[in-house]
Amino acid sequence: MVNISDFTFPSSNGVNTIRCRQWLPEGTVQAVVQLVHGVAEYIDRYDEFARFLAEHGMAAVGDDHLGHGQSIRDDSELGWFNEDNGWEHLVRDEKTLHDMLAERFPGVPMVLFGHSMGSFIARTYLGMYPEDFTACVLSGTGRQPSVVCRAGIFLAGREIKKHGSKYRSALLQKIAFGGYLKRVEDPIGANDWICRDEAVIREYDADPLCGFTATAGLMRDMMRGLLLIGQSGHMAKMDKTKPILFIAGEEDPVGSYGKGVRQVAAAFQKAGMQDVTVKLYPGARHEVLNELDRQATWDDALAWMEEKIK
Repeated sequence: MVNISDFTFPSSNGVNTIRCRQWLPEGTVQAVVQLVHGVAEYIDRYDEFARFLAEHGMAAVGDDHLGHGQSIRDDSELGWFNEDNGWEHLVRDEKTLHDMLAERFPGVPMVLFGHSMGSFIARTYLGMYPEDFTACVLSGTGRQPSVVCRAGIFLAGREIKKHGSKYRSALLQKIAFGGYLKRVEDPIGANDWICRDEAVIREYDADPLCGFTATAGLMRDMMRGLLLIGQSGHMAKMDKTKPILFIAGEEDPVGSYGKGVRQVAAAFQKAGMQDVTVKLYPGARHEVLNELDRQATWDDALAWMEEKIK
């Protein structure tokens, strides 16, 4: 039986309350997996995978980030982190959650699991707090050249100057996500690049907490995060002995259809990371945890984590 419950903690921004959900196994907890979700979604979407982990003795815990899920105070905050230092607040909130879990489960191995934007947060975390976590799984990650990040920061800054940081910019949305359908045959909707499971996509489409147009402030903050994690100085701060697993679909546009994922893994190795594994899934799109053959991905991730926590 899996025990599911929610709890909260104050955000590092001093204003919001961060909502968390935990899936706990019966009996001894073998490991704690801290789940870090992506943009325009929330932690409840990881229910199936989290239950799977809990059924195999691992506690799965994650939060709704600032601007997402039940961590918003009103609709104006949906897709908006903070007026200033939004990216830093996201990472600090993950640090707060880590410390809470480490205190609750003393001596238990901890795994950081970040998907999409969550993988960017996780990569930021690895450089800021290298002593935390036993291992890390990066799902659906990618890379952007520094010139692209700087251009994105400039464009978002221009929109913010004109309209404010909570402005939902169709221009920025199109630039960021507009090309993601180019390799999807006969798409039904704008989000068909997410995965091949139509039920998952239609549920995502119908959920007001998913797939929204992000604010200019979020776009600026995420581009700042992407710029940071691409810098060699940041990667040099990571614990070189920490095992890293990259998982992604070969048809995932976020990871440039596998190319970007391999480039990030190569950059990790160049930075001195000693244990880097890449697993790409043929035919799979962005959300490998929700793909048609997701059980294989779950099994692979579980086997890798079990090996690394021994």
